[in-house]
Amino acid sequence: MRPTSVSKQRQRWGYGVAVLSPALVLPVLVPLRDHLNLASDVAIYLVLVVVAALVGGLGPALLSVVVSAALLNFFFTRPYQTLDVDSPDNVVALAAFVAVAGMVSWLVDVAERRAAAAAAAVELEAVDRLRAALLTAVGHDLRSPLAAAKAAVSGLRSSDVTLADRDRAELLEAADGELDRLAGLVDNLLDMSRLQAGVLPVHLRPTDLDDVVARALDSLGVAPRAVVLDVDEDLPAVIADAGLLERAVANLVANAQRFAPPGRPALIAADVADGHVRLRVVDSGPGIPTAERERVFQPFQRAGDTDTASGLGLGLALARGLVDAMGGTLKPYDTDGGGLTMEITLPVAGAR
Repeated sequence: MRPTSVSKQRQRWGYGVAVLSPALVLPVLVPLRDHLNLASDVAIYLVLVVVAALVGGLGPALLSVVVSAALLNFFFTRPYQTLDVDSPDNVVALAAFVAVAGMVSWLVDVAERRAAAAAAAVELEAVDRLRAALLTAVGHDLRSPLAAAKAAVSGLRSSDVTLADRDRAELLEAADGELDRLAGLVDNLLDMSRLQAGVLPVHLRPTDLDDVVARALDSLGVAPRAVVLDVDEDLPAVIADAGLLERAVANLVANAQRFAPPGRPALIAADVADGHVRLRVVDSGPGIPTAERERVFQPFQRAGDTDTASGLGLGLALARGLVDAMGGTLKPYDTDGGGLTMEITLPVAGAR
C-alpha cells in the first residue's frame, strides 16, 4: 500500500469507523430486512465505506469494504446467518458492492493525496516568497543602517581628517541612530519568528494604558507636538501584556509618522465601549486602499510596496500578531478627511 498523507490519528479513527459503524447499523437494518431489499442495504453500507475513507484514508476504507461485505452476506442474503448465497442476483450485488466500494475508496484516497499535494505546493510557494522577501530585506534594509553606522565609525577613526567636536558629535549621533534602527529591525525579525513559531511568552495582567503609551513614545524618541494625545488619565486598566502592547503601539505610531504629511502630527486617542478599551492611532497620510488592507499585515509587505519606505515591512504584521497574542484585535479604518486609523481593542480588566 502506498504511503498515505493521512495522519496516524486520523487513520486510527478511520479503522475504528471501519469496524464499528457496519456493526452499529445491524440492530437497525436486521429487523427491516424483510422490508428493504439488498440494494438498499448495499447503499447504506457503501455510505459507511465512504465515511471510513474520508476519515482514515485508503486502509480503513478497504477494511470497511471487507467487513461490510461479510455482514451483508451473513445477515442480508438468504439463507441468513450463513456465507452461502442462494440467488445469483445477490452474488452479483455483493460483487458489485465490493468493486464499487473499492473504486470509491481509491478515488477518495486520490482526492486526499491531490489536496495534500496542492496544500504543500501552496505552503512551499509561500515559504519561497518569504525567503525571497527576507533575502531582499537582509540585502537592503539591514545592510543600509549597518553601512551607515560603519561609515560614521570609520570617519571617527580616520587619522587623515581632523574633526571638530561638533562634527565628531554628529558622527556619533548618526552611528547611534543607525545602530538603534538596526537593533529595532532585528528585534522585529526575532519577535515575528517567535510569533510564527508560537513561542512568544505572553503575560496578561491589568495594565494602565496611559503608561504603556508614554513608554512607547519614549522608546521612539517622539518629539514634542509630533503626536497629539487624547487619552484620559482615568481610563480603566486593560488585560494585556504591557511589554507586548508597548511594542505594538510603538510600531503603529512609527508607521503613522512615516506616512503622515509634514506638519500633520499623528493622533493617539482612547475610549471605552462595551467592556473594551479602543486605542486608535490616527494619521492623515495617503491611507491604504480597502483591497490592500489585509496584505499590509503580512510580513515584508509595505503600503504600495515602495522602496522608499524604511524598515522591513514588519511593523504592522508584528503589531497585529502581538495584539492577537494578547486576545485583542487590530483593525484598520479610514480617517475622516483622509488617512488611516489603526484601532486596537482590548478587554477592560474585570469586565466579563
